[in-house]
Amino acid sequence: MKVLLAEYTIAHEPALANEGAAMVAVLKSSFERCGHEVVLPGPGAFADEIACLAPTCDMGLVIAPDHLLSKYTFLLEQAIHNLGCGFMAAALCANKESTGKILAENGVPVPAVPGSGKHVIKPIKGCGSQGVRLSTGSPGEGEFSQEFILGENYSVSMVINRVIGDACAYYSGKPPVVLAVNRQEITVGPDGTFQYLGGETPVHPDREKEIIDTAVKAATVLGCQGYCGVDVIVADKVWVVDVNPRITTSIVGIAACMKEEIAEILVSASKGNGPDAVHFGGRARFDCNGKVTRL
Repeated sequence: MKVLLAEYTIAHEPALANEGAAMVAVLKSSFERCGHEVVLPGPGAFADEIACLAPTCDMGLVIAPDHLLSKYTFLLEQAIHNLGCGFMAAALCANKESTGKILAENGVPVPAVPGSGKHVIKPIKGCGSQGVRLSTGSPGEGEFSQEFILGENYSVSMVINRVIGDACAYYSGKPPVVLAVNRQEITVGPDGTFQYLGGETPVHPDREKEIIDTAVKAATVLGCQGYCGVDVIVADKVWVVDVNPRITTSIVGIAACMKEEIAEILVSASKGNGPDAVHFGGRARFDCNGKVTRL
């Protein structure tokens, strides 16, 4: 079958293009090894590329910054089978302030609205660590603030099973495919700016089950489907700090060590039948540009 991998940053956002290219390279290779033909968008207007290419394909996946993901996923879903998160859940997750409130209402620990002292200021609609900083000031327009929690930084990568009905996507009842817990390397510069440097995968921290259970609950509460990455800080609790309903950089490290093909998992999970577990042969480190080193 023909698969459209509609990645946005390579042609349209230079600051994230290396990371985007690394993720596409991993996915493209996996789909081709599984016998599929891969179609990539050109440098034209992204919406036009999707509108032109999607009808010629059988299935597809949008890879884009969170605030753009819903818009372009909606276009793709009008034409072909979507291997990723549905556009409505993607729109919800794009608003980081709203998602935090929903998670808290459903018993998922999220950082509180801060009192005095240093706190974290984030864009309400942002991607990764861009625009995230430690400050004693007030958030500006389009920003919000959260309590600063000092702890260990991890993410959980998973693929959530679903099946497609006549009018909407709904859960198959099969649990998400948990791919890996990933250690994240995040620094805070002298000016308070957060920077994501990459990570290591798979890792098995002491509180691994608690980390996974919290991340899975967060993703399912928000209605995520397909590949999803949940960022957490492990301190007195496992605190959820971000939910990304899309392919994340950790996929380059996971794919370098995982024995199963990520393409096969995405396709089977999109039909509600992802594998019960995945298996690894070693570990890998990866940087923020997608460069991988086997350990």
